[in-house]
Amino acid sequence: MTTPVYILSGFLGSGKTTLLQHMIQEWKALGKTPAVIMNEIGDVNLDGMMVDQDVAMAELLSGCICCSIRADLSMELYNLMETEKSDVIIIEASGVANPIEILDAVTETSLYNRMELKNLITVVDAAHLWELYQEQKGKTYRLMQEQIRCASVLILNKSDRVDAETITKLESILRGWNAYAPIHTTVRCEVPSTLYTDLSSVVDAKETLDRNKSNSSANEHQHDHSEHDHTHDHVHAEHMHGSHSHVMAYTHYFEHQINSEDFENVIRSLPTEVYRAKGILTFNDTASRFLFQYAYREMDFMKITPQKEVPDVAVFIGEHFDKRQIKEQLLALEEQAAKLS
Repeated sequence: MTTPVYILSGFLGSGKTTLLQHMIQEWKALGKTPAVIMNEIGDVNLDGMMVDQDVAMAELLSGCICCSIRADLSMELYNLMETEKSDVIIIEASGVANPIEILDAVTETSLYNRMELKNLITVVDAAHLWELYQEQKGKTYRLMQEQIRCASVLILNKSDRVDAETITKLESILRGWNAYAPIHTTVRCEVPSTLYTDLSSVVDAKETLDRNKSNSSANEHQHDHSEHDHTHDHVHAEHMHGSHSHVMAYTHYFEHQINSEDFENVIRSLPTEVYRAKGILTFNDTASRFLFQYAYREMDFMKITPQKEVPDVAVFIGEHFDKRQIKEQLLALEEQAAKLS
């Protein structure tokens, strides 16, 4: 029996883990045994806390699947198939991973294991893509382009955060970068479950990538500069190996409970170079534990009850930010809390 494998790609905070939860629920409802490989650029797998405890999970931390821990991916795929007898495997790549490299790693592993890559699904944050498209520069913009080009399915998520006219323009941009992948415009990644449960309708990810490369080569000299929001069909399909090297992560473990309002003030003051943060915290002015998430100047707190022992921790991800400054701010909060206790 061949094990289907799905890759979830998309930049930090786009909604990949929300989609992952939908997929797991649907597969379990069908009586299947899903398994997850979760990749985080930091030292702690916080997104994994959102996955049901009865789902087999392999964690690849402190590195990116497409580079330093690529060999580990092959081993974990093999282990999940042999040990857990999983019916389907989902790889949630870190937000800064290059999907071409992951696709290559999976197809390479399938040469000596009975597995088949079914879909490479890229989730795109509508507002973030629009913001990057206005500037059309920087490594983050180029990485997002590559994630979109590689997809066999595109999910334009968080569509409620931009207006209808912008959505139309974004769909045109996506189609310009990827002429073949179906586009699903969503809120909270609500897509038809047949997208990942009906294996007979699956689009081949490798074939889609090859066709997009051919399309890009054919159009690379067709320039249209009539207006700013053209779709740039001529942009070269650039090999992005190592493209995430500008991204850095800082992990902070708390030794003392801190004040929630003071922590929110620190998060509000984060430099623009920090575009993602998440963590699990116990505050000294509330009774519950919280999962906090921060993406593109917005923060969210959700009450949780962890199923296993989890330290209070926060992970900050961005480009060339001052780790020392954030560390000093958080230590100051802890010191202040310790004096009041």
